[in-house]
Amino acid sequence: MKFTVIEETKTKMVFTLEGETHTFCNLLKEEIRNVKGVLISAYKIDHPLVGVPTFQIETKGTEPRKAIKEALKSIEKMSKDFAKQASKL
Repeated sequence: MKFTVIEETKTKMVFTLEGETHTFCNLLKEEIRNVKGVLISAYKIDHPLVGVPTFQIETKGTEPRKAIKEALKSIEKMSKDFAKQASKL
């Protein structure tokens, strides 16, 4: 995965995630959307086979980078919880 910032201000960030597909992007988009202060969390992939996901985040009261970090921590926790439950099978 390659994270590239295209545009960044205190309330907006546009970035790409080269090497990712809808699977991870949908999860990240939803977790970012759940962060307090996030107004918009969206992404697009111009071509389904060769396109690179481009995200746009807009916030009020929190910085976009902080929102991303919080969302990633949430994803990490979900993953650990799932692994713990799966190990009981």
